[in-house]
Amino acid sequence: MKVSDFDFNLPDERIALRPAEPRGAARMLVVRPGGKIEDSRIKALASYLRPGDAVVFNNTKVIPARLVGRRGAATIEVTLHRRIEPTKWRAFARPAKRLREWDIIDFNGLKAEVEEKGEDGEVTLRFDCSPVDFAEGLARKGVMPLPPYIASKRAPDARDDRDYQTLFARREGAVAAPTAGLHFSDEIMKSITDAGAKTHFITLHVGAGTFLPVKCEDTADHKMHREWGEISATIAEALNETRARGGRIVAVGTTSLRLLESATTPGGQIYPFSDETGIFITPGYKFRAVDLLVTNFHLPKSTLFMLVSAFSGSAAMKAAYAHAIAERYRFYSYGDTCLLYPGQAKERGEARKSVK
Repeated sequence: MKVSDFDFNLPDERIALRPAEPRGAARMLVVRPGGKIEDSRIKALASYLRPGDAVVFNNTKVIPARLVGRRGAATIEVTLHRRIEPTKWRAFARPAKRLREWDIIDFNGLKAEVEEKGEDGEVTLRFDCSPVDFAEGLARKGVMPLPPYIASKRAPDARDDRDYQTLFARREGAVAAPTAGLHFSDEIMKSITDAGAKTHFITLHVGAGTFLPVKCEDTADHKMHREWGEISATIAEALNETRARGGRIVAVGTTSLRLLESATTPGGQIYPFSDETGIFITPGYKFRAVDLLVTNFHLPKSTLFMLVSAFSGSAAMKAAYAHAIAERYRFYSYGDTCLLYPGQAKERGEARKSVK
């Protein structure tokens, strides 16, 4: 498929630079392929659930992964995106052309050696300290890694330390938030359980690769960055029991969906998972685990817009996004959200996926 098939025009003023206040105030576009588009609110999500449904959240916690340092006279900015060892990370560096292997970058006392240079500004850094000192230094010197479409318009501030974390963030390791989860307040979580649905938590440490543009012309040539995820045996068993009883699995965010689909057999059984995944979902993919998806609005020509087009159908998503733009919905990480129903079965055949 051509990447250009997933393009659309988004007015710049539709990009949200702050989240709706308070949590739970965001709008929610309900998309039923073949049916009428519905304007709703995320606080009404429970009214779309059934007793016995399972709502699955990503409980990853964003770390202050953006660092600014010096290599000689040059200023270097890096965003950590994948942990290899406690003090060894893959990162995107800017400007990467200023760096050579074995260079030392000094992040105001937190020093790292460039062990390897990759493509598209990626480098491998080893920090010259203990894991404890690294964690403490990152907490002091790092800043919240806001997406480029926000960071290019304003600097991160103290509000982002709160706004860019979900209420259920527990496991440190993400360098981007699972943004659909940002909308959930204590009141909404209670409304879900009051409706007879269960809540479950899995972990996918979201990488900065989620913001990388797809630079190739054909989706078959795009390489996904890998991310680490975990689904416990207890959660896998509970979700399988949900399906066996006729309940639906509702993924909150594309991160939850991608991890669930990475850990599901062709027959639809979810298994315990603790590994990296590089799953890439495009139209034609046959979904095995997820029945409904809560997700924010995504960038043109992005892998995430390809994913939602696979889930609900390309025509349905193009119509939904056109409606959202016309009705002045707020887009991207701090924007509004959607509740997506699956597309027709004929649009959901087998497709390519790459997982370890």
